[in-house]
Formats: sequence, C-alpha cells, structure tokens
Amino acid sequence: MPTRFFATLVFMAAATPALAHPGHASEADHSFLSGLLHPITGLDHILAMVAVGLWAASLGGRSILLVPAGFAGFMAAGFALAVAGVPLPYVEPMILGSVVVLGLLVAAAIRLPAVPAALLVGLFATFHGHAHGSEMGEASALTYGAGFLIATIALHAAGIRLASALSRLDQRDLPVRALGAVTAFTGALVFVAG
Repeated sequence: MPTRFFATLVFMAAATPALAHPGHASEADHSFLSGLLHPITGLDHILAMVAVGLWAASLGGRSILLVPAGFAGFMAAGFALAVAGVPLPYVEPMILGSVVVLGLLVAAAIRLPAVPAALLVGLFATFHGHAHGSEMGEASALTYGAGFLIATIALHAAGIRLASALSRLDQRDLPVRALGAVTAFTGALVFVAG
C-alpha cells in the first residue's frame, strides 16, 4: 500500500500540461521534473537509495523512518552546499563507495542503532546531494530540490516495501541479503569500470 501511495504522489507531481502549444510549461515545471528524474536516471543513485530502504527495513523499529529521513536530510544539506558553490572533494568516488558499503551493510545484515545508522547513510547522502546540486544546471533550486527529494523518498519506500515483501517469503532475510550482495557487487563493477 505505501509503495502505491508514493508512486501515485510521484506521478501526480510529475504530471505537466500538454506541451502542444507554447507557453504552457514554466521553468518551475521543467526544474521539478528534472529533479524528479535525476535520481532515477543513474544506476548508482538508484542502487544506493533502494539499499537505504532495504537496510532500514532490515533494522526495523525507528530505523524504518530515521534512516531514510537521515539520508534525505543530509542529501538536502549536500545539495545546499553545491548550490552555494562550496566544493566537496571525491563526490563521484563517495557515491560509488556508498553503493558498495550500503550493499554490504544489507548483505551482512549489519545491525546498528537508528541514530548511528542514520548518520552513516547521511555521510553518503551529503555526496549524493552535492552531485544533484552540481548537475542542476539552470533549474530552479527549490523546485529541482523538491523533485529529487520526492524521487529519493520514493526509492527508499520501494526498498522498504521490497524488503518487507521478501521477508515474508523467507524469515531469515536471505533474499534481502542477496539483493545487498548484488548491490555491492554492481557498485564495485561500476567503480572498477568507471
């Protein structure tokens, strides 16, 4: 149910007027849609954000909300740094590293309390947010930022929902852990190939 709700929100927010005639779409429409699409057009972003949801669901309890919220909050901070022109070193390696580390956290079923887990994903999220801000172009920061935050939350929700569904199939969470291993392996492949 939550996945459908978030998917509905994303599609409703992405709906724009028909562009058959000039003057219908504003810069804000393009900015929002660009922001909404940015996280889902890069494999590294998709894998990391879904892995955050998988790990949050695996941790359970308060982590289901705090871990994704930590990611979203720190991502917004990284975005603000980029918009302000503050450089951040090693953005791309940290993004790829986040895919590997988050995948390994899921695969190894690493257990951390909610706040340290949120801070750990927040560290990586800062780099994801900075990349979003650096690649924003001429878009409006507010609407672009709203778009990528909604897409990020939807990807987290998809990971949580997926982990929940898979856990019902196997109480030992082996399918979820396997997805973590695939995520880490894919991240390592992209890192080596890139």
